[in-house]
Parts: sequence; structure tokens; C-alpha cells
Amino acid sequence: MNNFLEWNIDPVIIDFHWLSIRWYGIFFAIVFIFGLYFMRDVFVKEKKNIKDLENLFIYIVFGTIIGARLAHCIFYEPLYTLKDPLSILRIWEGGLASHGGGIGIVIGIYIFKRRRDDYSFLWITDNLTIPVAFGGILIRLGNFFNSEIVGLRSEYPWSIVFKRIDDFPRHPSQLYESLLYFIIFIIIGIIYKKTEFRKKEGILTGLLLLMIFSGRFVLEFLKMKQESYDSILVFNTGQLLSIPVMIIGIVLIIYRIRKENI
Repeated sequence: MNNFLEWNIDPVIIDFHWLSIRWYGIFFAIVFIFGLYFMRDVFVKEKKNIKDLENLFIYIVFGTIIGARLAHCIFYEPLYTLKDPLSILRIWEGGLASHGGGIGIVIGIYIFKRRRDDYSFLWITDNLTIPVAFGGILIRLGNFFNSEIVGLRSEYPWSIVFKRIDDFPRHPSQLYESLLYFIIFIIIGIIYKKTEFRKKEGILTGLLLLMIFSGRFVLEFLKMKQESYDSILVFNTGQLLSIPVMIIGIVLIIYRIRKENI
């Protein structure tokens, strides 16, 4: 009989009753701090106004959180949200969707750019590819610490028993996805540092979208259904939301290749 690893860590690091500090929140904060320092280095090297970065950062933070929360409530908990609309505001209860976070980032950049024609939209997104890939690594680790988005039952030696869910060994799908983002982080980092593609606006953004969401599309087959209506669909909610993003990534890559005659 296999001795599977049992995972039962408390998602809360410290509970002050009036405030709980969670592993997920710590990882989320690290992502934004890394992104801010990375983009600060980019702005300095490109001789951009640091004050603009501060404004951009605010738009992206709020866009990410609001977009991720709304997407989760609308696509993953629609019935509960309709019964209790104020649950959208209770973000401390958990529930953030990466697709919505991505849309929030796009909207945040759009708002930032409305009065700043000196910044290209794709220049911003290309330079955000490394922080976004890094963010995926830590966010999925946060899901692992929360024992959420768990995989299907499995008997592989690396399967994990999430005691907060049940007593069955399961695919650690959060770790699979975190590893996927780590690989993408390395690939994007090499392309960003060692090639001229960063000067071909849109290539890095397209590659990131295509790699992340095609990888996620495949990994969704190993995850437990997150919504009851998923069981009547050929593809689950996460996969259906990933398809248009993959298409956008492909279109961006093809468009830039043709335009630049690469």
C-alpha cells in the first residue's frame, strides 16, 4: 500500500480575530512587490517617468483584484452570487479567477493609457510577461496551501491526500500548474533577455498567453469540477475561458511575425 503525503496545513498563518494573515495573501503580496521592482528597473533603463509606474501599478493592482473576484463570482459561483450579491465584496472568504485577473490587468492598462500616448499598450504587456509568469507560480502555491483547486483521485506515488477535502489521494494539480508557470517563466525570461523579440511588440505577450492557457487547458482535465454545471459540458469553465485567450495569443504572434517579416 502506498504511503501518500497528507496535506493539512492551516491556510491562516496568524489570526488576530480582527485580521487573518493567510499564506495566499502573502504570496499575492510578493507577486505585486516583485512586479513593481521589475517594472521599476525597466522604467529606469528605458528612461521612463517613475511617477507613471506608480500610477500604472495602482491600476493593475485594483484591476487584478476586482477582475479576478468578479470573474470567480460570475463564472464559478453564479447561483450563490445571485442569491447574495454582497458576497462579491467579501474577498477575504476567498475566490479569485485568473482569467478575470487578466481582464482586469488589460482594463487597468487601458485606463492608464487613455491620457498617455507615449506608452504603447503592447510595450507594457510585453514587459509584464515576466512578472505575470512569476505571479502564476506563487498564486498556485497559494492555492496549494489553501487545499483548493485539487486534482482528481490518483494512485501515482506523488499523489497527495488533502485532508481538508477528503481522505483520497489526488493529483496535486496546483503544483502541476505552478511548475508549468515556472517553466514558462524561464522560457519567457530567456527570450526577454537573450533575443530581440522584446523589441517586436506583441510577440512576448502572445507567447505568454498561448503557453499559459494552452497548458492550463490540458491540466484542467486533471482537476476536480469546480461547478455543478461543469459536469454537463464537454469542457469545463476554465477550459472554455482559456480558448479565446489562446486564440488572442496566436493572432498576436502571427500578426507580429507577418508585420515584422520574421
